[in-house]
Amino acid sequence: MKKLLLTIAMVALGLTANAQEASGQTSEGKWLIETNTGFGGGGGLFGHSSNTGFGLTSFDGATIWSVGGEAGYFVMDNLAVKAGLGYTDFDGDSVFTYKLGGKYYVNGNIPFQVDVTGSSVDGAAENPLWLGLQGGYAIFLGDMVSIEPGLRYNLSLNEDFTDEGIFEFNVGFALHF
Repeated sequence: MKKLLLTIAMVALGLTANAQEASGQTSEGKWLIETNTGFGGGGGLFGHSSNTGFGLTSFDGATIWSVGGEAGYFVMDNLAVKAGLGYTDFDGDSVFTYKLGGKYYVNGNIPFQVDVTGSSVDGAAENPLWLGLQGGYAIFLGDMVSIEPGLRYNLSLNEDFTDEGIFEFNVGFALHF
C-alpha cells in the first residue's frame, strides 16, 4: 500500500511539475502556431473537410492530401483565440478550409478547443460548416514545443450538406512564442 501511495504521489508531482513548466508557454501575450494530423473521420472528401493540418489518405482509388496550420494569441493566461487555414486536394478537386475558435488550457497542459470550421469546395452546391469540440493533453518538450494528442468531434451545422458528425484522433504539434 505504501508503494502504491508513493507511486501516486510521484505521478502527481510529475504532472504538477509539467503544468508549472507549461504555464509560461500559455501566458497572456504569447503566440501559438500549430498543426495536426487527423486519424479517423468519415472518409472520402468530406471526412477531412475540417482539416487545417496535414493528411494523406486513399479512398476508392483516389488520393486525398491536406496541408494547413493554425495560429493563436493568448488573450489571457491559458486562453488563446485561434484562426486556421487549410487546403485539401481530392483527386484534382480543391477544398479551402478556415477555422475560428478558442483554446483553453486547464492547469496549463490540458487543452480544450471549441471552433467553427467551414470549407469552400470546388463545384459544390453547398459547403460544409462544422462545430468542432476537441480535448487532449499537452506534453511540453522544452520552452517552445509541445505535442498534443487529443480527440475531436466535428458536429455538422448545415443539415442540407450532411447530418453526420466526424470523430477523430489528432496528434498536434505546437510552437509557443
